[in-house]
Amino acid sequence: MIDFKNADFIENPYPALKELRAFGKPIWHEDLNMFLAAKHSDANDVLRNKSLGRIFVPKTPETEWFEFNYLHADSILDSEPPKHTRLRSLVAKAFNRHRIEALRPDIQRLTHQLLDSIEAKGGEFDIIADYAEPLPVKVIAALLGFPDSDEHLLRPWSQSIVKMYEVNPSQAYKDEAKKAAKEFADYVHGLMLERLKNPTADLITELAQVSESGEKLSTQELIATCILLLNAGHEASVNGFGNGIVAAFNHPDQWKLLQAQPDAIADTAIEEFLRFDAPLHFFDRTATADTEIGGVEIRQGQKIVSLLGSANRDEDVFIDSDRMDLTRDPNPHIGFGAGIHFCLGAPLARLEMSISLPELFKRFPTLELTTTPVRRPTFSLRGYESVMAKAK
Repeated sequence: MIDFKNADFIENPYPALKELRAFGKPIWHEDLNMFLAAKHSDANDVLRNKSLGRIFVPKTPETEWFEFNYLHADSILDSEPPKHTRLRSLVAKAFNRHRIEALRPDIQRLTHQLLDSIEAKGGEFDIIADYAEPLPVKVIAALLGFPDSDEHLLRPWSQSIVKMYEVNPSQAYKDEAKKAAKEFADYVHGLMLERLKNPTADLITELAQVSESGEKLSTQELIATCILLLNAGHEASVNGFGNGIVAAFNHPDQWKLLQAQPDAIADTAIEEFLRFDAPLHFFDRTATADTEIGGVEIRQGQKIVSLLGSANRDEDVFIDSDRMDLTRDPNPHIGFGAGIHFCLGAPLARLEMSISLPELFKRFPTLELTTTPVRRPTFSLRGYESVMAKAK
């Protein structure tokens, strides 16, 4: 059975996931004490089945985990209807497609600023640290109303918190997550109190004021929502971009396509980035009643995980599933999830990538990777720490 902490598996999980799909049904993993749904149909059903819930179990002792616990218990991601319905409805009033599309000029401006900085430096640069990471962080930070001077705090806090989504996180990961959750929550709470006194044109102010039928976000729900928006608004974008760039470089014919037609293939390329090497691989749910997934009975209280990255390589759904095809269409991947927990930040991530990907290749048409990319040692949230490149 798969060892989710094995370094070789983390480096390339796809052969093992292919073997898992060969069973044709969800398989029980004894060490994790949950079922693994590796097929596209099963993984998709896990995300959509109404007899399965996203049940957050508070970490203990609760005095140590207070902030981390409420950042999850009071967030859209870790709640179910009716609470999820209420939270999502309130947040959607402020963070909607119209507001996201209105960010297009700002994203274009920031993209060109980052490319100008890279060009001014000359020589080698890091696609992650110099481009893929700062763009979405700057966009969501500006949207929420975080001061520019504090942007450097956000990504480290986010990365420390999301390490808890890994399979059996280490004690070091737990300690980092507790500390980051408290610091991040205290920081957002301070901003919220300031915005209540002095409202400004940002999302924190709007979330503090939004209501529906007399319902408003509580203080903890508002803080949890802001932090979720920051995390969801950039993790998928950063990791999806980095994973896709490295994969495309390893498929020379696809790299040449990006160099030759960056605008023409941008939309399908983004979707293939998200399919081929998904930024999120592991999303578990719990049976709230006896149910069936892929012909296997999941009893009330048992967990089953949707293996999104495996689903996106399912040979029964995708032709030549292990080959990257930046013109693939249709592309029914579930890289952003599905159902009520479809990624809240997906429209923003798609908009950012649809601008930043072609602009990178138009500015540097002879772009090449220069050293072996450095992968993050994580499976659930899969990405790179560093991807060095140079315009030849």
